[in-house]
Amino acid sequence: MFELLTDPNAWLSFATLTVLEIVLGIDNIIFIAIVTGRLPENRQGPARRFGLSIAVFLRIAMLLSIVWIISLTRPFITLFGIGFSWRDLVLGAGGLFLLAKGTSEIHAEVEGAHEERSSAAAGFGAVIVQIAVLDLVFSIDSVITAVGVAERVEVMIAAVVVAILIMMAASGPVAKFINANPTVKMLGLSFLLLIGTALVADALHFHIPRNYLYFAIAFSGAVEALNRIAARRRARRRQGT
Repeated sequence: MFELLTDPNAWLSFATLTVLEIVLGIDNIIFIAIVTGRLPENRQGPARRFGLSIAVFLRIAMLLSIVWIISLTRPFITLFGIGFSWRDLVLGAGGLFLLAKGTSEIHAEVEGAHEERSSAAAGFGAVIVQIAVLDLVFSIDSVITAVGVAERVEVMIAAVVVAILIMMAASGPVAKFINANPTVKMLGLSFLLLIGTALVADALHFHIPRNYLYFAIAFSGAVEALNRIAARRRARRRQGT
């Protein structure tokens, strides 16, 4: 363990993997922010923290079962000339779930048809189940990325834990901003549809580079930021007249 603390390659792997885990976790934060937005305000924070805690547990458990994780990428069935692995099935199911969830949330936002919860506890449980399902999907890609970047499992676990702690700290402000701005929330939901499409494509062995997706959402976010700046300036001009 001491040799890891003095090994510059280990520190480089740790820093690189931490950044990658945060980038891969952006879509996770957006999803958690959106689904917890349906809860009462006093339950949103605990739901976000609990959801990200599940993500930590799943990632560490998978890293400690690294041989099994690697075997998930090996095809176990062939259909139409394409070999499918358990990873493909999980990513495909997660992608379909994201597409269905994103579409239903967009419909609810446009139509104003928000679901009524019979109780706060039932709503909390439903949200946690949804977060856990997506945590499982995102954890598989996260762990496979970790295996490809770092060689020591101690470095992988440290990077994953630090990345999740940073995501926990950022989840509150991100959720508050998204839920307070309907247009930003719509962008977030559109981003979920993009990620869902990419996951389904990955499951079918049609890889869509994530850089394209992140560029698309960053460009849309920049346009939205310019629109908000222009709207504030128009409001100031009206107040000045």
